[in-house]
Amino acid sequence: MNIAQIKQIDLVDYLKAIGFSPTKESAKSAWYHAPYREDRTPSFKVNKDKNMWYDFGTAQNGDIIDLAELLYQSKDVSRLLKFIEGAAPALAPRIRTPISPNGERLPDQFRNIKVVDLNHEALKSYLQSRGIDLDIGECECQEVHYTCSKKEYFAVAFPNIGGGYEIRNPYFKGCIAPKDISIIRKSERLRRGCCCLFEGFMDYLSYLTLVKLGRITEGSEFMDYVVLNSVSNINRVIETIKKYEVIHCYLDNDDAGRRAVDTLQELFGNRVCDMFAAHPLYKDLNDFLRNKNKFP
Repeated sequence: MNIAQIKQIDLVDYLKAIGFSPTKESAKSAWYHAPYREDRTPSFKVNKDKNMWYDFGTAQNGDIIDLAELLYQSKDVSRLLKFIEGAAPALAPRIRTPISPNGERLPDQFRNIKVVDLNHEALKSYLQSRGIDLDIGECECQEVHYTCSKKEYFAVAFPNIGGGYEIRNPYFKGCIAPKDISIIRKSERLRRGCCCLFEGFMDYLSYLTLVKLGRITEGSEFMDYVVLNSVSNINRVIETIKKYEVIHCYLDNDDAGRRAVDTLQELFGNRVCDMFAAHPLYKDLNDFLRNKNKFP
C-alpha cells in the first residue's frame, strides 16, 4: 500500500488490530488510553469523521502515520508503512466467510489458512528476540500461513478454546477469529489447586522461560494456566478460574491490568494473588524477562 492508501485505514480498526480497545465510544468519536505512553485517564481521542486523533495529555495530533511514528519510535516513513500494512490483515470487515478448516467463520481478508508445527527460522528468531526459550516456544506454539489481499503472510500462532488463534510476528499482532481465552491444563489430579492467569500468550511463554531459568520458583507441573488474550476478556474467565483455591495473576502493570486484578479480588478475595505487583518497574512479564525497565 502507498501513503494515500495507508491513510484510508480506519484508525479505530487499526487500534483494535494492534490490541487497543476504546474506553468510551460514540458514533463520531472513540476515547482510549494513549497507546504509546502511560495514561491513567483516557486522553486519546479519535475523530471518526476525519479519521484523525488528538492526545489531550500531550497536545499531539495527526493521522495514522503520525500515530505509527510514536508507536514504533521511528521517523522512517517506509518502515512505518510496513508496520502499518503488517497489521492490515487484522482489520476485520463486516462481511465474513467460512474458510477455516475447523469450520469457524473468519475475516474475509484471511484466506488459505494453514496451521503447521512451528518451524520457520524467522519466527524462531522472533521468539528468541523476545527472550523466549526456543524449546518452550516450539512446544506451546504453532505456525500459521495465510493470504490477505493476494499477499502471503506467516506468524507464530497460539490457539484459544474457541478454535481461533492469537498470531504474532515482528510487525503484526492480531487474531484469527474467534477471539477467546486459552486454557492449558497441566494436571487432571488437582482440579481445585492453583492456576496462573496471564494477559497474553507472550507473557505465558515468558513465565515458562523464567521458571526454566529459575527466576520464578512458584512454577509447578501441577498448575493450570489461563491466558486472557486480551484484558477485555476478564469476564469470560470468571467461570473457569472460580474453582481454583489459589489464582496467581501476572497481568500487566498498567491501568487495565490493575483494574482486572481488582475485579478478581472483589470476586474471590485473598484467593487472588497479584504476583506482578512486586515488579512495578516492568510493564509486563516479557519486559521483566528481558530486563526492559519502563524507566531506563
